[in-house]
Amino acid sequence: MEENKYYVVKEKAVPEVLLKVVEAKHLLDIYKNMTIQEATDKVGISRSSFYKYKDDIFQFKDNVRGKNVTFVLQMDDVPGLLSVVLKRIADYTANILTIHQTIPVNGVATLTLSIEVLPQTGDVADMVSDIEALEGIHDLRILARE
Repeated sequence: MEENKYYVVKEKAVPEVLLKVVEAKHLLDIYKNMTIQEATDKVGISRSSFYKYKDDIFQFKDNVRGKNVTFVLQMDDVPGLLSVVLKRIADYTANILTIHQTIPVNGVATLTLSIEVLPQTGDVADMVSDIEALEGIHDLRILARE
């Protein structure tokens, strides 16, 4: 499995297309009736570029109270794996806000978790990498950061 790595870089080091994807996502958040085509036209990128990068770029925002991160992962339906994932989150001292696990289909369940990143929480990128590396975890995607 390919390891995901996360970086914090200054805006001037980010390719223009990625900045425009962030801008288009922001427009879609503000204007609920706006279509993806309208947003990408307004910022000057193609829809294919938007779809290619939309799940990989997020604007970094510091929040004094902490921030919430929602992610979804595909995991094997084996006893104890959910406990291991939750323990990993606890090890980083993040606060679990919500948990939803689907009924397994073909031995794989989908887990959606929302966590609050506290001032004492360890590096979230390391936490995500540690969870991805667990045996039985197939895919992990960050859905939202607030």
